[in-house]
Order: sequence, then structure tokens, then C-alpha cells
Amino acid sequence: MSPAGVVGIEVGEPAVHLARRTLDAVLGPHPPKDPAAPFRDLRLPAAFDEARGVFTTLKQFPSGLLRGCIGYPLPVVPLRVGVPQTAAGAALEDPRFPPVALAELPRVSVEVSILTVPELLRMRRPRDRAAAVRVGVDGLIVRGRRAEGLLLPQVAVEHGWTAEEFLAETCGKAGLPVDAWLRPESHVLRFGSSVFAESEPGGAVEAVSLLP
Repeated sequence: MSPAGVVGIEVGEPAVHLARRTLDAVLGPHPPKDPAAPFRDLRLPAAFDEARGVFTTLKQFPSGLLRGCIGYPLPVVPLRVGVPQTAAGAALEDPRFPPVALAELPRVSVEVSILTVPELLRMRRPRDRAAAVRVGVDGLIVRGRRAEGLLLPQVAVEHGWTAEEFLAETCGKAGLPVDAWLRPESHVLRFGSSVFAESEPGGAVEAVSLLP
């Protein structure tokens, strides 16, 4: 996978700050109808005008437990739009959790993952897909039977999964059998992710190393 899509802290830091500002706006007394609208004219690095896949993840602090995660796996909107929209979605629209309350924000940390374009793994034998998956580097998408599952690279690291377990869990995320990645008709894609996170709620932004 080409590293051309990797971004540095000069993009990651303002991305996390933008997500934090979005949370303040959408959870405040006068939330905008479009979470990105207040920031369309904000001065940001040129990369924010490029379409990129992006996810915003919210975690309880200091436990690190997931509080919400929403994103765009494909580069469908510019970052200056995608970051606010995914931040608002993570706070208000993740069906696994109740909406985040404004009073919670001092106990919620923000993480933003900026993705490279997903790459289809083209293998003669489906079983060889596992050897092409680099835990700690790759995120995964599995598509099959009109279903799709995605897991970010950091999920495999956090759980200590092998490549095979990562593939199986991504199938499960799609609602597919855990061995669906072994089927020729299934599509398996990998992507890279530059991850940036607050050291504490509202604190300094750091690049997150995913390598186990």
C-alpha cells in the first residue's frame, strides 16, 4: 500500500480540534442543522479541502471505553466537512450508545482517523488474504451478500487479534459468517489510517502509533 495518503500532525492536530469544536456546537443550546456549516470558512491546512475517508471516535476518559464512532470509509467529502459530520455522528447517531450529553464532554476524549483509499486484496487463493493483512497498519473492509463491515486498524491492536481473527471479526461486523473472508465471492479491502487523539479531554493532540 502506498504511504502517499498518510498525513502528519500538522493535519491531525487541527482535525481533532475541529472535532472538539463541533461537539461543543452540536451539544450546545443552538446546534446547527449542518454540523459542518459553522466551519466552512475556517482557515485550515489545504488538506482539509481534499476528500478523505475519516472516522471520529469518542472514548470515556480515563477508562478508554468506547463512547461512539462514526465515519466515512471512502473519500466522499472534504475533511472540513467530514470531520464535523463524523464528530456529530459519533456523539449523537451511533446506534450502540445513547447520545452524548453536554455535561459528559469533560469526560470524553476525541480521536480522529484519516484514511487512505481502500485497496482490494486480489489473491488467487482467498486463504492468502490473511498473509497480506498487517496488524497495526491495515484497517479492513469485508463485503459480501450486500453487506459490508469495517474495522479500523487500532481495533485489532486493542484486542490483540491475529490477522485471521481480524478478518473474522470484520466479517462479524458485517453480519456475515466469520469465515466469509475465505469465500472467493467476498471482497476484502485494506486501508491505512493516520490516527490522532487528545491526551485527555480538550488536551494536547498526539499522533497515535498503531504498531503492536
